[in-house]
Amino acid sequence: MLLQPVMMTDHSDDDTDAGVLTKTKPKTKRPPRYKVLLLNDDYTPMEFVVMVLERFFGMTHAQAFEIMLTVHKKGVAVVGVFSHEIAETKVGQVMDFARRHQHPLQCTMEKEE
Repeated sequence: MLLQPVMMTDHSDDDTDAGVLTKTKPKTKRPPRYKVLLLNDDYTPMEFVVMVLERFFGMTHAQAFEIMLTVHKKGVAVVGVFSHEIAETKVGQVMDFARRHQHPLQCTMEKEE
């Protein structure tokens, strides 16, 4: 039996490729964001609202005080914008904390436009 050598050819310099397959990445849509809102009431002390903003939203005392004044004057203020899960968690934390301290503070969330 006679073995014939097999020639390996390098096709990199070859223009015989019929076409190049390219994979297109599907455009991923950014998940919706949700605004967390604090609502004014006539009973929750301003100091408590400032404490909530510092504790649950990581605000400085000055930032928290400004937001608290907005809530007091306008009746509502956006205190942060988050993913659905984080917004839901923050609302729950604020509501639980307010109830434990016997304050009627209301915190809600709504989809950002």
